[in-house]
Amino acid sequence: MLTELEKKVIASIQGDMPVTERPFLEIADTLGVSEDTVLDVLKTLHDRGVIRRFGATIRHQKSGFDANAMCAWKVDEEQIDTVGEKMASFSEVSHCYRRNPTKDWPYNLYTMIHAQDEASCWEIARRLSEETSIETYTLLFSRKELKKTSMQYFPSL
Repeated sequence: MLTELEKKVIASIQGDMPVTERPFLEIADTLGVSEDTVLDVLKTLHDRGVIRRFGATIRHQKSGFDANAMCAWKVDEEQIDTVGEKMASFSEVSHCYRRNPTKDWPYNLYTMIHAQDEASCWEIARRLSEETSIETYTLLFSRKELKKTSMQYFPSL
């Protein structure tokens, strides 16, 4: 169970955070607590496994990355962890997931590749393939962003 303060801290970080030198101080001021209190709550939530990590998202189109592709890979299950770790180590890969294949879709590992253009995405996929010896893959390019939001676990409290 979460305390009311823990819920308020989670609500305060689930959206955009202030881009300032001390964003947790601004959050603390809004919540009426000290910066140390906010940091202690976050550490406790992390230690309990409620929060796994903090991440930042940039608007890739505004930073010169006009293409992105989900690359679906067919990887032997015995190799999936090793291959996944290797692919995840590439700086051009932002996400790497293992999913269950289906009868009609044999792919079980997915990497999100970001690059300046589609040709560069193909080249990065080729390098990933070469580095891991995984030859069966396909690229799924984003054509239109229909929705992109962060999860809201608690409404603003």
